[in-house]
Formats: sequence, C-alpha cells, structure tokens
Amino acid sequence: MSPPPYYSSLAPFRETFRNGTPILTYHHVGPRRRGARLKGLYVSPKLFALQVEELNSAGFSTASFDTLAVANAQPGSRIFLTIDDGFKDVFENALPVLSKHRFQAILFLVSDFLGRTNEWQKRAGDITEPLMDDVQVKDWLAAGQQIGAHTKTHPRLTQIPLSEAREEISASKKFLEDCFGHPVNHFCYPYGDWNEPIRDLVSAAGYQTACTTISGVNETGTSPFEMKRFTARYPSRNLKALWTRLRARFS
Repeated sequence: MSPPPYYSSLAPFRETFRNGTPILTYHHVGPRRRGARLKGLYVSPKLFALQVEELNSAGFSTASFDTLAVANAQPGSRIFLTIDDGFKDVFENALPVLSKHRFQAILFLVSDFLGRTNEWQKRAGDITEPLMDDVQVKDWLAAGQQIGAHTKTHPRLTQIPLSEAREEISASKKFLEDCFGHPVNHFCYPYGDWNEPIRDLVSAAGYQTACTTISGVNETGTSPFEMKRFTARYPSRNLKALWTRLRARFS
C-alpha cells in the first residue's frame, strides 16, 4: 500500500521508510497567519515537536546532509530533515526542538532575502512573513545545523533564461559561503521546478545534491540531483483518531 501524499505521522510510512532513505521537508513551523493562501506550508510548533519526538522514540536519527549518499546505500533508521526558505518562525520554534532531541536539519536559504520577507509569495497574491537574518543563520549554524542554497530570489528556474538560472544557482552558493564561512554543498529547486538543463547547471555549480518535491524514498540508484522528499503537513481528518493516541503517548 502506498503511503499518504503528505507526512503527518510515522505509522503510514514505516514500511516505506524501510525501503530507502526518507527526507522530510518543512517550510513554516509556527501558527498559520490569517490570510495565508498556502495553508499546507504551515506546521504548528506542537505538531513539529510531536513528529520529532515520535521519530526519536522510534529509533530514527539524523545526520549531516553530506552523508546522504552513504545513507542511500545503507537504508535503515536514518532520516533527513530539510526546511525550505528560512522563515524566522523556524528559528524560533523548530531549533529548540531539534536541539533538544539532537536532530539535525538543513535550511535552504534564499540568499537575496536574508532578513527580509518572502516577496516571491507576495507576487503570487499571498501574505509575506519574516525570514531569518544573518545573525539568526549564524546561531542556527552554531547550534550544529546546516544550510543549503535555494537560489537568490526564488524564481521558477525553468521559466527564466538559462543565463539567469545559472546566476541564481551559482551566485547564491557563493554569497552564502562568503557570508557564513561554511561550504554550501546542497541545493533545493524553488517550487520543485526543474528539468535536465537546470539539473546540469546545479551540478556544474559544484553542488553535491539537489532536492525536488517528488514524493518517495531515495535509493542507491537515485540521482543526487533528483532527491525525493515527503512534505510534512498537519494530519487530515481521517488521521484524527491516530493523532489523539499519539498525543496521549507523548504527553
């Protein structure tokens, strides 16, 4: 049986996770603001804590994204956590939980928007929210977490000229490395929008991996520039009873 399209709890995914290396992705860890159109991007702090506690209790551990290729060759109880965009609520609400359980996550940053708001969603008619500034990113790194690149301005890479896409991909890597003094080896396609020419630009820029929005676990044969991920979301109504039991277990 195939797992649900979104990750809310471990039970429906346990068998799938045995078949490869899972990656979960988050955007916001905080309350959903009034007027937000993309409601599925929000996971409440309580739900995030519950998900991490459940994975930890089930014996899952995290590691540096640099070890992803090794993990693909040796699937087991390793899981990787990714967080797109770099919203301030992640720093405030997710980092304490990660630190408590000694879990590691990689934060994919939009380099031109550090300390600003997500203007790319405003252009689509959505609300804007604050992004982490360079001081918060430095604290994130000091806490043992990782960063990766999510382009300069969060465009749909297949819808702009290749010369512009090359600049978005390579300049974001250089800026982040210069700003924070850490290697930036991993990339995430904005909106999950990519094709073979874009993938090749990412490889040529010197990245080791790139994340998509394709659902599934990763295996030995998975291209490092086509990494699959499950999006974490709040549970659907048919999982309400399950979450009631889980809350009782971890309360």
